[in-house]
Amino acid sequence: MTTPGTHLQPDPNRQYRYYEFVMAAFVAVYLCSNLIGPAKAAQLDLPGWGPVTFGAGVLFFPVSYIFGDVLTEVYGYARARRVIWAGFAAMVFASVMAAVIVALPPAPGWANQPAYEIAFGSTWRIVGASLCAFFCGEFVNSFVLARMKVKSNGRHLWQRTIGSTIVGEGVDSALFYPIAFWNSGLIPNELLPGIMLTQFVSKVAVEVLFTPLTYKIVAFLKRAEHEDHYDVNTDFTPFSIRL
Repeated sequence: MTTPGTHLQPDPNRQYRYYEFVMAAFVAVYLCSNLIGPAKAAQLDLPGWGPVTFGAGVLFFPVSYIFGDVLTEVYGYARARRVIWAGFAAMVFASVMAAVIVALPPAPGWANQPAYEIAFGSTWRIVGASLCAFFCGEFVNSFVLARMKVKSNGRHLWQRTIGSTIVGEGVDSALFYPIAFWNSGLIPNELLPGIMLTQFVSKVAVEVLFTPLTYKIVAFLKRAEHEDHYDVNTDFTPFSIRL
């Protein structure tokens, strides 16, 4: 298992048992958060609080940050960076294909085109906002966790996972909602700060609730992979996929 100063750069030839599975899970969750959740506004009646309305995508998206935390904590920033780029590329491809399929003329007698457009017909402004927020938020999250790990000498995992999520989700929310909806006519400008705050608090709360599970996953992977990477001398540029 790696200790600070003994593994300054990832070994590009190192093979892991579960890295590809974690990557696949991360990409799947990210795609679900953008393709399944956003089309539905849900409402729950919370005891002692009352009705709470939220976009269903909030159930998915924080989980991608949990996977991002696990990747950086176990495998290091460079391998987490590759996974973030994989998620970004997958979302670009899915968005382009969704636009193409929505634009195809429906067959005579097929009456589901309006529903299909609602579910998969996101505007390019919203898609662009989502990609920008994801790219910046995920890289900030991974960077903060990696730096905190070195400074804390690997202690207090919960501080890293929650702290990095607060910063990463803050960046994500601060970018997505203004880019997607400011002066769009879809959401009044005066409501955006409240929506941003609600989504931010909800996403961070999911991270806090999942902390015990994150501990178990991280501990399992560190034992199984014999890896506990410290980013002591890492190039933190996001514009690379090199190890």
